[in-house]
Amino acid sequence: MLARTAIRAVARAAPRGSRASSADASAGDYFAKRDAVRAHAAEVTQLWRRISFFVCVPATIVCALWVRNVEAEHAEHVEHIKAENDGHLPDIPQYDYLNRRVKPYPWGMNSLFFNPHVSCSIIFVFVSTHHL
Repeated sequence: MLARTAIRAVARAAPRGSRASSADASAGDYFAKRDAVRAHAAEVTQLWRRISFFVCVPATIVCALWVRNVEAEHAEHVEHIKAENDGHLPDIPQYDYLNRRVKPYPWGMNSLFFNPHVSCSIIFVFVSTHHL
């Protein structure tokens, strides 16, 4: 315990590096550090610019092409299903656990992201189960 107190006293008595050394620093030393910081900033900026152009942009293009191919396969599948069912998609099964609403949203029965070309309309489900 006495050794710990002695170490703390010595540490408190020692001058701190930030203020004591800055008062003794010459003007040339300040400008040299400032120029070194600017040079480092320029190098790091160039590094991240290269990473952006040579890594991020090609990765974005590859992902966009992959999504385009997946969506094209999905569209072909939908057209195949339509061709099997005389030009229209088969009815979506009306299970009791799908699209359950106790009361309508302020904007209507369907969700905010409702898409009439893809989603099943909840109005049919609500009317058929609640007999309005």
